[in-house]
Formats: sequence, structure tokens, C-alpha cells
Amino acid sequence: MFTDITAERYIKELVSRYPVLESAAESLDKVYVALKRCFVNDKTLFCAGNGGSAADAEHIVGEMMKGFLLPRPLNDAMKAAFRQSTGDDSLAGRLQMGLRCISLISHPALNTAFMNDVDPLMIYAQQLFVLGRPGDAVIGITTSGNAENICNMFKVARARSITTILLTGCRQGKCEPFADFVIHAPESETYKVQELHLPIYHCLCAMLEENFYGK
Repeated sequence: MFTDITAERYIKELVSRYPVLESAAESLDKVYVALKRCFVNDKTLFCAGNGGSAADAEHIVGEMMKGFLLPRPLNDAMKAAFRQSTGDDSLAGRLQMGLRCISLISHPALNTAFMNDVDPLMIYAQQLFVLGRPGDAVIGITTSGNAENICNMFKVARARSITTILLTGCRQGKCEPFADFVIHAPESETYKVQELHLPIYHCLCAMLEENFYGK
């Protein structure tokens, strides 16, 4: 039983293309609900990972912050506000609505300084500690489920009342006890897990976009 018609449509379509992901359907639906709550309450989603999973974290942010499958135009009130404040009629037409999402990968000066000065395994934990607020959410991506920096980030999130979402493979790693929600890709080899993470988070992004910006 799915949460709503949007979840039912997108998750069923995902499973029709990737039957192996049927085992992840229920978890995906729960994460969709958690992130809807995050964005409805005007909170922020953070994303982090390592290596290929770092690229996936950046990818998620890209889909959340601009149009993915839908154009996401500004509404008439926002267009009028830009027109009145700037006198520029074209500015609003070159912007898109987005869901507030921040990659913890993309702060190289901070990350390298913290690696050098403090602890390289705490770079994501430090950022989330400073930026995160209760009610926010964080997606940590680790194919093994054992990434130490993701685990530390989740511990900080738990202390700060931030919802933790783990994207991982079929093994139960050390991050799992600190995750509020876990989506397992039913593979164990790194590249195979990553190949399944892409359609999972694309489905998640599409559902959220439909919920907030669909007609």
C-alpha cells in the first residue's frame, strides 16, 4: 500500500523497469514521506558520500534544485515581486523553483582545512553540525554501509534531531543503526550497488517534484 497516487505511480514504474528493486519499494515510499515533511516545513536536505557516491550526492542536489522532469516556473506573485523590485520582466522567467538541498561535498577549502587541522573523518559531521537544524534531513550514500565519515555525520544528525536516510547495498554496515530510514540496493559489489542507486534516487526526486510542482 503506497502513501499516495504519486508514490504508487512512480514506484510501480521503477519496479517495472528494475524488478530487483521491488524489495526497496516500501523503504522508498517511507523516505518520500519523510522528505515531503522536510520540505513542507521549509527545512533543508543535505547529501554526502564518497567517490562514486559523492557524485551521486551531487546528482541528487542537481535534480532537487532545478527542474528535473518538470519546468517549475515561478508563480505570478513571485514574478510580480521581481518586476516591482528590479524592473526586470525577464529575470523571473530565467529562474526555476527548487527544493532546498545542499551537497556537503562541494566545500573544498573547508573540507581540506578540516582534514588537515582536525580530523578527515569528521568533514561531513562538522558541516552538518554547523548548518543543520532540527527537522532537516540528510542522505548519506555508502555502498558498503561502513563509511566512517557518513557514520559520524549520522551521529551528529541524531544529536541534532535531523532525519537520517541511508542509501546502501545489501549488507548491514555500521551506519545502519544510526539511520532513521534505509534503502537497500540488493547488490553487494560497489559498482552494482551504484548502478541501482541511480534509478532509486531519480524516482525519489521525480516523486518530490511531482508533489510540489506538478499540476
